[in-house]
Amino acid sequence: MTGHLPAALARQVGGRGEIAIRPARPADAREVRRLAQLVDRAVPTEPLLLAESDGTVVVALSTSTGDVVSDPFRATADLVDLLRLRSVQLHDLAA
Repeated sequence: MTGHLPAALARQVGGRGEIAIRPARPADAREVRRLAQLVDRAVPTEPLLLAESDGTVVVALSTSTGDVVSDPFRATADLVDLLRLRSVQLHDLAA
């Protein structure tokens, strides 16, 4: 999983359990609202990319605005970086 990441980011995420990066689905709305409420922010504008850590949604990133909501009780800076990287990759593929 870490073979295609910048070295610094690979070191950060390498110590985690299972990580999943995926587009948000309608069924994820409750989890995204939960994250937004935890940090007292609005739900980011769709479309969203999500980061799951060990099966739990911990970060949501708007691919249109770059806005992020994340679980403030978990270390998520590395996952935010990973989502931003994936968002750029997807944007470049669509161009």
